[in-house]
Amino acid sequence: MPEKKRVLVLGSGMVAPPCIEYLTRNPQNEVTVACRTLSTAQALSSDFPRTQPLSLDVASAADLDTQVAAHALVISLVPYTHHAAVIKSAIKGRTNVVTTSYVSAEMRALDDAVKEAGITVLNEVGVDPGVDHLSTQVKEFYSYCGGLPAPECANNPLGFKFSWSPRGAILSQRNSASFLRHGKQVDIPATELMSVAQPYYVMDGYSFVAYPNRNSVPFREFYNIPEAETVIRGSLRYQGNPEFIQALAGIGWLDQEEKSWLKPEITWAQIQQRLVNAPDSDESSLIARINEVFKFPTEAESERIISGMRWLGLFSTEPATIKDGNIFDTLCHQLAKLLGFKPSERDLVMLQHKFVVEWKDGKKDTITSTLELLGDPERYSAMALSVGVTCGVATQLLLDGHPALHIPGILAPYRKEICDPIREAVAREGVKLVEKVM
Repeated sequence: MPEKKRVLVLGSGMVAPPCIEYLTRNPQNEVTVACRTLSTAQALSSDFPRTQPLSLDVASAADLDTQVAAHALVISLVPYTHHAAVIKSAIKGRTNVVTTSYVSAEMRALDDAVKEAGITVLNEVGVDPGVDHLSTQVKEFYSYCGGLPAPECANNPLGFKFSWSPRGAILSQRNSASFLRHGKQVDIPATELMSVAQPYYVMDGYSFVAYPNRNSVPFREFYNIPEAETVIRGSLRYQGNPEFIQALAGIGWLDQEEKSWLKPEITWAQIQQRLVNAPDSDESSLIARINEVFKFPTEAESERIISGMRWLGLFSTEPATIKDGNIFDTLCHQLAKLLGFKPSERDLVMLQHKFVVEWKDGKKDTITSTLELLGDPERYSAMALSVGVTCGVATQLLLDGHPALHIPGILAPYRKEICDPIREAVAREGVKLVEKVM
């Protein structure tokens, strides 16, 4: 009988089910779902064969060491801040690791210890990062990805719904960014990121804007396209979203510092009053002061965003639910209540690579490679499927000892020999990019 392979899955979020479903197709795999709350792990594990629940707090180093060592591979789907701790446990237990997250500096610093332990730590096998790496080719390179509501469900002032943490989603729009354009590095500070968003055409039927995401500069080397003069990786949102986020930040709603005055029973209007130092908490006073504090480009834009803030309840006399003593987390709690997906609604993952190729005869082509993936309300969201199944595919290849992946060290799918087998298997699951020459 072939040897059983035990896989530890840390976390039970939306990407876990399609990942576990893929892995449990193989009768040799036995999966342990670990969460802090046992009932959560039990609910998820009951849906799949050869899957058992476990109560585990990843902050407990001793417990983490024990469980990681008892498995052949650990998939870390917990917040990225815990990945380094998981890798340290894996080094002790000589257990392979898979994550869907970017390789952080803290993780990369463990590379020598990972190699010495003879284990593989495979990262960036979700959708972005992940699927976006798998079809990368040439030259003047643009790659934009968005996890969004389907157009018919983008029926709110932000044009956005949260299939994951509102905190994480909004903070991703408050990062600094760097990229290459015409051979020169361009750096955008975090406070200005939303102001550089520009309309971006992907295909008919969508009105997107795009902005750069994090640091694109190293990807010229990662993707082995040293001749590329332009390399930009970024994010997609529907038109109007970046301006709304920028206004919330300018007014003070994204402030993460603890406020002593943010007490239970304070109303949303009173919070707004404190943020803009208005003389009163009635709506007319608040709006007048907002227009003084934040300079909207036009009166129409002022009316649009203030109307949206009203829709979110930010002028309401209802008491706010205070979270972690700060404005930002309090707002995120409100957004999670108002901007979640309803059972019948679909999400959308849109990913497009665009690259300009100049052939030897001087002819230029613009080539696009596009993923348009809509969620299935009866099964998985597009985000859950694209991240979860990509993680599952990469995990199975690693469990099977695929030579391109079974290399000690901190890895990500930047090379053809790693990308090809993952891309081919993911495409069979319906996550497939379509190429066109423009």
